Amino acid sequence: MFTGLVEAVGTLASLSASGVYMRLSVRAPAFAGVLARGQSVAVSGACLTVSSFDGDLFSVDVMRETLDRTKFRSIRPGSRLNLERALQIGGRLDGHIVTGHIDGVAVVHRVRKGGEGFLLDLSLDGEMSSLLVPKGSVAVDGASLTIASFDGTVCTVSLIPETLNNTTLGDLHPGDDVNIEMDILGKYVRRLLGISGTEEGGTKKSGLSMDSLRRAGWL
Repeated sequence: MFTGLVEAVGTLASLSASGVYMRLSVRAPAFAGVLARGQSVAVSGACLTVSSFDGDLFSVDVMRETLDRTKFRSIRPGSRLNLERALQIGGRLDGHIVTGHIDGVAVVHRVRKGGEGFLLDLSLDGEMSSLLVPKGSVAVDGASLTIASFDGTVCTVSLIPETLNNTTLGDLHPGDDVNIEMDILGKYVRRLLGISGTEEGGTKKSGLSMDSLRRAGWL
C-alpha cells in the first residue's frame, strides 16, 4: 500500500534476464541503508519486491505480466524512476490510496503551461478512461495527482512546482509512456455495480436498479 507521494528519484543502473523474470537494478542514494530484502517499493508506480541490495543499489525482479502492462517494457539504463516505500501503519495518508497495481500505460499527449501551473494531457484507452472522475485521483508513474478535466480519452492533470522538481514528471515530453493506476475506490464501485467499460460503443450496465435494491431490502 502506498500514498502516491514520491520519496526519491532513482536511476535504472541495469536490466537483465533472470530466469523467467527481468531483473532491474536501481541506484537510489536516498534509500541506502534503509531497505530490506522482501520489502515492497513502488518503482514508477509499480509495486515490486526488493530481491537484493548493496549500498545505494537495489534490485527487483519483474514478471512478464508486469512488463506487458507497464512502461518497463521499453525503459533503458539511465532512465529516471519515481520511488516510494510502502506506507507504514499509523503514517499520514497525504496522497490517496495507491496499491502499486498498474492498470495500463498512457501516452503523453501534450505538456503545456496553464493559468494554474503546468498541465499534462494524457491519452488513455477506453477501459481506463471509464474510471475517470473529475477532481478525482489518479497515480501517474506513482505520483498522486488530481484530475483537472477529461474529454473522451484525454485526461488533464495539473503539476505544481513541488511535483515537477521532485519527480520524473518534469522530464516528460509528448509521446512518452507513463504508468497509470486508477483510484482503487472507483474500481471497486464499478465492480459492485457490475459496470464494464470493455465493450465497444460504451459501458455495459448490470441489472442493478432502484427496483433491485428495493427487492434486496436496501431501500
